[in-house]
Amino acid sequence: MRANAAASNIANVRTTGPLPTSSGSSTSGSGGSSSTSSTYPAAYVPLRVDQVSQSSGSAPGGTVATLSTVSPSYTAQSDPSAPFANQDGLVAAPNVDLADQFVQLATAKYSFMANAKVIRAYSETEKSLLDITT
Repeated sequence: MRANAAASNIANVRTTGPLPTSSGSSTSGSGGSSSTSSTYPAAYVPLRVDQVSQSSGSAPGGTVATLSTVSPSYTAQSDPSAPFANQDGLVAAPNVDLADQFVQLATAKYSFMANAKVIRAYSETEKSLLDITT
């Protein structure tokens, strides 16, 4: 899950879209922005993996990972050449930190390797215990 989320964020780091309009303004300029927002797809919404403990009291329970969106999901970026840029030349760019995403990929890799070693050690231990009884 961690590797998939990081890969998706890295692949879509340049997927921009129109800036969302604020719901409080109702000027004619924002009306044009809302039609632009409906014409072009929204910017990519980056993902993150949250891992929390399932332990309760003295009973260990492992962890559970959930996928959620990054908040805030976009940052304003200057791109006056984009057809969906607002009057100031700004577009919504995904709020993705590439360095952090590569750290997430490395974390996923080493977590997988560590878990595989634990499973292998358990299997070898169980096999040696069964060999003792026969």
